[in-house]
Amino acid sequence: MAADPDLPLMNKNQCQQLIDEYLRWLKQEFAFAEFDASCQISTPFLDRHNDAIEIYVEKRNGLLYLTDDGYTIRDLRSCNMEFSTEKRKAHLTAVLNGFGVKLDKDEIYVEASSEDFPKKKHNLLQAILAINDMFVMAEEHVLSLFKEDVALFLESHHVPAFSDFKLSGKSGFDHKFDFGLPKTQEKPQRLLQAINSLTKDNATSLAFAVADIRAIRPEPIGALAVINDSIRPPNEEHLAALRVYDVEPLIWSHRQEFIPRLNGSPR
Repeated sequence: MAADPDLPLMNKNQCQQLIDEYLRWLKQEFAFAEFDASCQISTPFLDRHNDAIEIYVEKRNGLLYLTDDGYTIRDLRSCNMEFSTEKRKAHLTAVLNGFGVKLDKDEIYVEASSEDFPKKKHNLLQAILAINDMFVMAEEHVLSLFKEDVALFLESHHVPAFSDFKLSGKSGFDHKFDFGLPKTQEKPQRLLQAINSLTKDNATSLAFAVADIRAIRPEPIGALAVINDSIRPPNEEHLAALRVYDVEPLIWSHRQEFIPRLNGSPR
């Protein structure tokens, strides 16, 4: 992504400061409660009802068992979001596999050791957020998965891209992105995320992931977010938050206008 000549460039120290501030905020916002055989962790991330996402941890066979206790799937089902079609089942499976988590009946869960607990907890939360976003498919006028629409759009306009890849950041976390765009003469390599419904949480999560990766890469890397506005326009504050962290929002209804930028041409 080309830098705005009127704005100062981000350096590695500033990226590290953003990461440190984000991790400090995370630490302050997590809370827990103890039960007889498990503990409940209340996270700073919100579900579609603006309630804190909660996960539960207990010991099983020498490992830590982390689960949402079935809440995410049951909540989607309550708004008539059933995983009854092959497309929805395939998307759910792709999300689960992408974050390395599993499904047992309604429970989204992952097993961890003490050493990899932070990464596994991070992956579980990211999976819950991604699956929670699927509720928009229950609305009648959403005809297909947005990520699939973006993939078809890229293909139809001969935009070179590769799908579903992970990069590690300075924090040690792995971050999964929907698409990657190769380096061109005018543009660096770029990350592209398809966001079906822009929220404060997924804007913050994407901003952290991008800053975390940039902090350890010797070469610049751009970041784009294609945002679906077919149901409702995105919140301007959430768009501004992406821009602050040098993530360029691209609005789906104006997709014909940003084809040259996707192909690596100057603005």
